[in-house]
Amino acid sequence: QVQLVESGGGLVQAGGSLRLSCAASGRTFSSYAMGWFRQAPGKEREFVAAISWSGGSTYYADSVKGRFTISRDNAKNTVYLQMNSLKPEDTAVFYCAARFGYATSRGDEYNYWGQGTQVTVSS
Repeated sequence: QVQLVESGGGLVQAGGSLRLSCAASGRTFSSYAMGWFRQAPGKEREFVAAISWSGGSTYYADSVKGRFTISRDNAKNTVYLQMNSLKPEDTAVFYCAARFGYATSRGDEYNYWGQGTQVTVSS
């Protein structure tokens, strides 16, 4: 059992920044790889970023590489997504996810999901 709760979403102008957080509880957080996904209205869920259990390996979608940074603080059972240089195309509901194993970009390989937090980027 793992419970995930996202926070930090909101409305920002293009070029601005947001920092999303995902707090985990219920099991040993450090045993899980973590990922961030997003879903815009009328579109399928897409991979954003992932991080290994140790934090030693990170992966990013090409669309966010160089702008977003994923990190984790196992002592706080929390994973973060720092988003800079935001674009209107980033507007979506962002979800964090956890799996016991290697980090992956495949959403169907994650076992636990948060409720999502809305990110809206205006032009």
